[in-house]
Amino acid sequence: MSTDREHDSASDFEDVRAYTLESSDEAALLEAQTECTIIWLGADGHPMGVIVNYIFRNGSFWLTATEMRPRIAAMRNDSRVSIAISSKGSSVTARQSVTYKGRATLHTDQQTLDWFVPEFSRAMRPDSPSAAESFGAHLLSPGRVVIELVPHKRVGFDSTKMWAAAPSAAPDA
Repeated sequence: MSTDREHDSASDFEDVRAYTLESSDEAALLEAQTECTIIWLGADGHPMGVIVNYIFRNGSFWLTATEMRPRIAAMRNDSRVSIAISSKGSSVTARQSVTYKGRATLHTDQQTLDWFVPEFSRAMRPDSPSAAESFGAHLLSPGRVVIELVPHKRVGFDSTKMWAAAPSAAPDA
């Protein structure tokens, strides 16, 4: 790593707003990644989160859990949630992330399950139709809940912009 800061346009990382994720890169990240962290408010008001899979369709994030998960009761009590998505583990090579906040809508109706389960299963098992079908069959439990999050606010980050502004601090290729 170079320690020569004379070519850096950024002197520090106090204000990282200029390193936001462009909409085309955001779309690519949402297509490449299937994993996010969903954060909700517990009964005690303390935020809690878990890593889960998602699909992004028609402007909404779609996730699932069973009725027995404490997060479902918490979301019924207070629908405010956030999700955080990172490029880590995806085909996107740049370090990128985006966080959204919104309100969770919980779906248990058959019409939602009928489109969601096959779509979600194919996204989670894209290389094997038989594995997708089996995965989907396992999702069809009596207490299945589909969580829809329509994002209302986002915060995006693209490390390539930060390293361009501070090449002396960039990781080695």
